[in-house]
Amino acid sequence: MASLYWLISTNHLFDRLWFRDDEDYSAAMNLVAVASFRTGIKILSFILMSNHLHFVVMGDKDKAYAFITGLKNLYSRYYRKKYCVKEFLRDNPVDIKPIHPNGEELERAIAYVQMNCVAANICLHPTLYPWGTGRSFFNTHTTKEQSSQRVLGAFSRTRQKKMLHSHMLLPQNFCISNGYIDPESYVDCRQVERIFKTPGRMQFFLFNSSKAKVRLLDTEPALPSFRDQSLLAVIPDLCRSLFRKEAVQELSETQKAEFFKQLRRRLGADVAQMARVTGITPTEVSNYLDQF
Repeated sequence: MASLYWLISTNHLFDRLWFRDDEDYSAAMNLVAVASFRTGIKILSFILMSNHLHFVVMGDKDKAYAFITGLKNLYSRYYRKKYCVKEFLRDNPVDIKPIHPNGEELERAIAYVQMNCVAANICLHPTLYPWGTGRSFFNTHTTKEQSSQRVLGAFSRTRQKKMLHSHMLLPQNFCISNGYIDPESYVDCRQVERIFKTPGRMQFFLFNSSKAKVRLLDTEPALPSFRDQSLLAVIPDLCRSLFRKEAVQELSETQKAEFFKQLRRRLGADVAQMARVTGITPTEVSNYLDQF
């Protein structure tokens, strides 16, 4: 019998980011809802990381492929318009793997997706990460968060188009919080809760996820590292304070070596993260660091 469940992943981008700031994340959150509604795919879990995405979905494979392809096209259009670039995501491959619901494979896949942010040392638990379904299961929303929500129908059609970056008419009872559609409006949270049965059982799979088991079981977990977007925001100031230049691209080879040394020393960035936020390949970043 053909699989009904799929793990969708985009390849990691090594020298650029999907999302440069929180506005980009919010736009993508809304476009996930648009692409899901447009294709009719059922989403069980997802996470938006700075340079890649993961989804667990239910449906046939053609529909899963149409969903992720449509999402990439929608977000690429938004990104190109905002940042005035000609190409984006065309060379970012997608992997779609079947998930067999027997033997707890589905639970492990959902936990794997949820724990990406913890494995990346961005936060200590997926409920602290806003860009995905980390907060969506077993009523983790607080009363204060729920009271701040508005429904999509409370906004004019002009405002909806601007917010969603799409002309798609979505269900007007979808909830909006923090500028984007709450995943609980379109993700099948109740099915996920039935799959895990209890919050404790879900917590067990999260803590034993192959993605983040070592991180969570550490008796003294490391403090979350700086997000890519935080580094991206301080780079111009660092260039100005150190070299009186506006961008990394304006630095000489010697200055770039010193710049990467300072980025590692001051902000604890590793080679992969420095490459993502500067657009310089990991090999080149390593070569600059090796000069010291």
